[in-house]
Amino acid sequence: MNTGVLLERMAEAAGDRVAVGSRRDGQTYAGLFDRSRRVATVVREFGAERVVTVAQNSPLLPALLYGSGLAGVPFVPLNYRLADESLRAVLARAAPGLAVVDDDAVGRVSGVEGLTVVPSSAFEARVDVADPGSPPAPARSVDPDTIAVLLYTSGTTGPPKAAVLRHRHLAAYVTSMVEFMAGGDDHAALVSVPPYHVAAVITLLTSLYGGRRLVFLRQFDPERWVDLAVEEGITHAFVVPTMLGRILDVLEARDEKLPGLLHLAYGGGRMPVPVVERALELLPAVGFVNAYGLTETSATVTLLRPEDHRAALESDEPAVRARLGSVGRPLPSVELEIRGPDGSALPPGERGQIYVRGEQVAGEYLDRRALTTGGWFPTNDGGWLDDAGFLFVTGRLDDVIVRGGENLSPGEIEDVLVTHPAVAEAGVVGVPDDEWGEAVAASVVLKPGRETTIEDLQAWVRARLRSSHTPTVVEFRTELPYNATGKLLRRVLRSDLGG
Repeated sequence: MNTGVLLERMAEAAGDRVAVGSRRDGQTYAGLFDRSRRVATVVREFGAERVVTVAQNSPLLPALLYGSGLAGVPFVPLNYRLADESLRAVLARAAPGLAVVDDDAVGRVSGVEGLTVVPSSAFEARVDVADPGSPPAPARSVDPDTIAVLLYTSGTTGPPKAAVLRHRHLAAYVTSMVEFMAGGDDHAALVSVPPYHVAAVITLLTSLYGGRRLVFLRQFDPERWVDLAVEEGITHAFVVPTMLGRILDVLEARDEKLPGLLHLAYGGGRMPVPVVERALELLPAVGFVNAYGLTETSATVTLLRPEDHRAALESDEPAVRARLGSVGRPLPSVELEIRGPDGSALPPGERGQIYVRGEQVAGEYLDRRALTTGGWFPTNDGGWLDDAGFLFVTGRLDDVIVRGGENLSPGEIEDVLVTHPAVAEAGVVGVPDDEWGEAVAASVVLKPGRETTIEDLQAWVRARLRSSHTPTVVEFRTELPYNATGKLLRRVLRSDLGG
């Protein structure tokens, strides 16, 4: 199975249904299949080994994704927010290939050896007149083991790695997660996550396979997100934690409820429990889903489903209530274990590294495979399972603070800090300490109009966690450094705090 076959099935089953764009004059499934075949023709004419894109969200993206797949070459969306020098370094690694870039970004990427740069407008004009093939090459001719997508990971702790997702990984995820064309004619998914994030790629594939129309927000803005959700009757969306908080701010300011929204998934970073509670209270009719996964696993491996959110919110049992801070339980198609340093599986309640296995799990980079014996992928995320199988992610193992031989989870300390009445956001890292090896340092963003002191925050943590978890260093900031997908850039905090 490959992504082209998935699209071909959709076009055959519901060719007249709108797939991309406005419900009034958007592109149909048959039109998307035709345009994707035309993209494949152009890619072959260029002799491209890869299709690289440096572009914001647009209706061209699905055709680039499927068209690259039909041509049998990888689709490589890159982070347009990188500084020019960093972007060109990644482009050099992604070469050789054809680079389709936003018209206003051509100057940033020209001259990279091995890349043929074409502005998006010129590329689309060429696609308009391309021959899709008479008869077209069958979609099934693409080997499922061919690389479908190359995604450069966010690199929060080091240089980005080129994660490999093959057609069989993506097809396995899509067909296990979504019922084919089950969405109603009125279902629409809002794509606001940037195209270089695995969640965006998966949203394109799963939404279309499920029969949902795709609506693109070129670049995230909370006001425009809410406007578009209303204008286009959005029923489904995915956001990262920082997006959700800003959307809630707009809804509260407008006293708006988004009655058409049925399903809102979030993931890509730690979601503070207070934000989840606020969302559930503000939008009681929406089914919230917390999706945990990685680029290397074709996105989601666990889900905290809508019924789990409600059960946790309404429960008086501390263990059940705590599940609002979990990422749910593994998908039926995924195996998950918590393992100790010696590689052995740990029982519920014990912390270790999260390992996953399944047909969707690639665990591969361009220069190496990362799967262990038996096909297990070590995520480098720490976590633990409760007695009912709910997974709690404690953070990247690289981020663990080692203080006097004790391993401290930054996320656990952050979760306590954001429960303080004056704290909006918190980021915690370890910094060098002569006595303890590492000390706990916290950067805090206060809520508008609220004040507190360093001593008050230290006492707040000390009263709720062991004294060893209390931040030695506390700084107040107007904002925390996040990447475009909502992940806290701890390396930036660590540098700023003297680490």
